[in-house]
Amino acid sequence: PFNTAGVPIAFVKAERALGIDSRLVTFGRNRYGFEEDLCLDLPWLDGRLFCAARDRLSSASQRALTGVKREPGEKAKCPLVWAPGNRLEAALITIRERLWRRRIHAALESLDFFNHDLYQLDGGLDFFRTGEHVQALHARGKKIVCCYLGSDLRTRGVIPAVDAVSHLNFTVEFDHLRLHPRITYLFFPFDPGRYRVRDGENPRLRVFHSATNRRYKGSDWIIAVGKRLEHEHGIEFVFVERKPHAEVIALKQTSDIVIDQITNAGGVGYGMSSLEALSMGIPVCTNLPPDHEAFIPDHPFVNVNAETLYGRLVDLIRSPRLRHAHGQHGRQWVEQYHDARNVVRRMQAMYQERGWLR
Repeated sequence: PFNTAGVPIAFVKAERALGIDSRLVTFGRNRYGFEEDLCLDLPWLDGRLFCAARDRLSSASQRALTGVKREPGEKAKCPLVWAPGNRLEAALITIRERLWRRRIHAALESLDFFNHDLYQLDGGLDFFRTGEHVQALHARGKKIVCCYLGSDLRTRGVIPAVDAVSHLNFTVEFDHLRLHPRITYLFFPFDPGRYRVRDGENPRLRVFHSATNRRYKGSDWIIAVGKRLEHEHGIEFVFVERKPHAEVIALKQTSDIVIDQITNAGGVGYGMSSLEALSMGIPVCTNLPPDHEAFIPDHPFVNVNAETLYGRLVDLIRSPRLRHAHGQHGRQWVEQYHDARNVVRRMQAMYQERGWLR
């Protein structure tokens, strides 16, 4: 529904660079100011009153707020399948989609929606939970792929009508490989060329951390460690919370060390924040579980948890050579694995194998 962390628009720009006519349609605007293409500005998406009601009524929102809890001995569904949590949630979804219908249909007509070749559904979503547009595409013989970007598979699950007709499923989250039996991992599409490598360091080293969800990133502990380092090692600790993306980038660009997260809550080892810093040649501390670290053995991250964070940061603070090595490796690694054009080329190779490309 949104240009989450700039990932959807990164796909679109890479596809356009490779000669593909690609458009991005979003339900609403990303609150952190990421670029839009065709935004429908639909109501009942993320207003304060709507979010409060959603958090009380939606089973997916409850999982996001409290974590997915299972009874002892209960087998996890794979994939988790979305359904309304109760009659009131179902009724509100129906009312919302009635309000949306005219605006959606007008936008799709302007796009000549049904005359494209391939449809990528980010988050595995149709415009409506009934999956009526996906079903119509399927009836026309169109190629349909889903790309899961984050908590969609962890807390909401697949939309049954969409999952049933999706030809391919992609994910940019490592832990999703355990959450869907038919899914292919992709590195985050990213454009490292948008960021310049830092030249030099601050006389007083600056350690940076940002968060949109403190609990997920372990921010309270990171802040405590940052303040301790200020007192004991004379560094400057910068914490940014819920700020526009442009403001976060400007502050990150002036930093010498970046801390992403220490909890790996929800299975997120690293995200766009890490890639931005690595593209700037800045060393990044984050928590990678053993299986994720084994999956990317040549990674440039400083692997940390709550117990090791302070010591690893002290090592970086004391060694300019170590900071430089991690920063230089980081930029090269992002260019090799995360460049959006390389990610799209991998997808195209899979389409070619299936005979989808003319």
